[in-house]
Amino acid sequence: MTQLRKLLFMMITGITVGTSLSSDEGMWTLDNLPQKKIEEKYNFTFTDKWLKNGQLASVRFNDGGSGAFISSRGLVLTNHHVAMGQLQKMSTKTADYVKNGFFTKNFTEEIKSPDLELNILVSMEDVTKQVVGASMTVETDKAKNEKRKEEIAKIEKASNDKTGLRSDVVELYDGGEYWLYRYKKYTDVRLVMAPELQAASFGGDPDNFNYPRFALDFAFFRVYENNKPIESKNYFKWSKEGARENELVFVFGHPGSTERQKTMSQISYQKDYSFPEYVKLLKYKLNLFRKYSQKGKEEKRRAKDYILGMENSLKAIEGELNGLRDKSVLATMQEREDKLQRLVSENPELKKEYGDVWNRIDSIQKKMITRHKEFYYRSASNAKLVNIAIKLVRYATELQKPNEKRYEEYRDSNLESLKFRLLSPAPIYNEIEEMMITNSLHLAIENLGKEDAFVKLALADKLPAELAKSLIPKTKLMDVSLRKELLAGGIDAIQKSKDPLIKWALQIDPILRKDRDWFDDEIESVQAIEGNKLSQLKFKAYGKSTYPDATFTLRMSYGTVKGFTDDSTIQIPFKTTYYGLFDRAESFDNKEPFTLSTKIAERKSAINMSKPLNFITTNDITGGNSGSPVINRKGEYVGLIFDGNSYSHVLSYAYTDNKARAVSVHSEGIIEALRSVYKMEKLVAEIIGE
Repeated sequence: MTQLRKLLFMMITGITVGTSLSSDEGMWTLDNLPQKKIEEKYNFTFTDKWLKNGQLASVRFNDGGSGAFISSRGLVLTNHHVAMGQLQKMSTKTADYVKNGFFTKNFTEEIKSPDLELNILVSMEDVTKQVVGASMTVETDKAKNEKRKEEIAKIEKASNDKTGLRSDVVELYDGGEYWLYRYKKYTDVRLVMAPELQAASFGGDPDNFNYPRFALDFAFFRVYENNKPIESKNYFKWSKEGARENELVFVFGHPGSTERQKTMSQISYQKDYSFPEYVKLLKYKLNLFRKYSQKGKEEKRRAKDYILGMENSLKAIEGELNGLRDKSVLATMQEREDKLQRLVSENPELKKEYGDVWNRIDSIQKKMITRHKEFYYRSASNAKLVNIAIKLVRYATELQKPNEKRYEEYRDSNLESLKFRLLSPAPIYNEIEEMMITNSLHLAIENLGKEDAFVKLALADKLPAELAKSLIPKTKLMDVSLRKELLAGGIDAIQKSKDPLIKWALQIDPILRKDRDWFDDEIESVQAIEGNKLSQLKFKAYGKSTYPDATFTLRMSYGTVKGFTDDSTIQIPFKTTYYGLFDRAESFDNKEPFTLSTKIAERKSAINMSKPLNFITTNDITGGNSGSPVINRKGEYVGLIFDGNSYSHVLSYAYTDNKARAVSVHSEGIIEALRSVYKMEKLVAEIIGE
């Protein structure tokens, strides 16, 4: 350890968030695992073979979520709520796979998902020197940011051209490091089995983010290539015993995002502006879809996925917001920042290099405050057809530029995935599209005013409902073949198109681009540079003894199967059972959302009531970990992450194992359901290796 680093470490001792790590903290990248700490605490050393299998058996659901291979024939297990979007897209008026479930007897009955892409991380490569080095050749913030992006685009394209693998440069430690992640990509993914919604989400919104839980939140897919199930050499073998109390367990998954490395000014912006606005927007849209769902049976089916997703998001964001309003949480984060700032101010060398970092980051938060409403309300792209139209316009526009000058999502390395999504045959409903455009523009008027540049340009003297009626019923973008023609025809086809939605997208895209470019030049450019500086300061103090914020890339966390004592001093056991499921339904007189599913109620006598259903652990997780496998020391599958309890909301900002818990479906509970409720013995035999 260098003299400077010794000094830094001595002066910072006592910081508990992001420095001296407590207990089972950390969503660790696979290149920097805390092996020594795990060895000392748990007397466990993982081998290269164990770790490599964990990497290659883990699956990222590119539409959000995680999963894992659990057989040699490409069988993937994830959550029902991760699969929900695909279940909804595959359902029809006469076949509601969300409400009634989906069950197969053999491979021929498995049906293809319309637009699901799965990724498996094949390799990782540190490219920090190339990315950071490129930005050092220019002076201004804007130029540095452009050079950084150009270098990332070059690296991704070169890798994609050479390997054929999806190649993403991932920013870690807020710009302190950049890594090239290469993924094997699969797009022929077929549904094998999903339980009915009432079994998967028993307890509904009241039980969401709470514990005890009694949910069969699982679903199975199979990966195909060349029209055959793949041979998955790396998969997690099923545990015969499942998770046991006080057992060491690991979670491999793709956590979405955390904010543990953010400065207090960034946290304050989220607490005072971003989150309150998002909560208001979610409540408005949730109320909108609840009203729509009351119109009829088919409307209820169409709205179900939207409603469940928004309910989940609203509860999560409100939980995080309440955590940020907790004085003790804020005090802990403030203490961390104060100590680091004192360290810099007391050392002339550090003060010269890092003294202005916080002021610069604070300055961009002040800029964001002035425009934060614009970034929420200058949009109608929640409507699927509007989103398609804008992407078609941008695809044609961006492809006229050199690869390294394009927006990130239109670089060569991302085009295949982009086109796959744009050409999805998933159903789109005109009534929902009109409703979303109309109400998005009503919100824009209400929050930005009629004189706002976007509002004036988007409406062109029409009322929101009038505009929606002039666009949705007349557009032909429902037709996938037309989208394909427009993609192939390029900018000429786009500019000559008479489709009203394409013409409208061409009309509003310039102002949306202007907003994005402002953010890139004024906010992102400073954030990237100062974030890199702050990370370098922390590296000098702590080395790589900590982990980066979550970025929807593969991470490993470790913990123990363990109950907790809640605020009322009641001891909460680590597991629930089928006994508890039936008792909870009976205690609420079998009324929604505590109604037993018909299939479970009918098979009551066949179910082994003592089998564990859900369980909790101290693993460090966040959104995106849904569907992650829980693995024991042997590398065996013992559980399926599907939620956190109400105390886990604070994990976005600081880890605690006092009451915060990750919630999983127990492996024994899954097998019991497949055997006793759904009678899927063939699937059970494949899972347990018989």
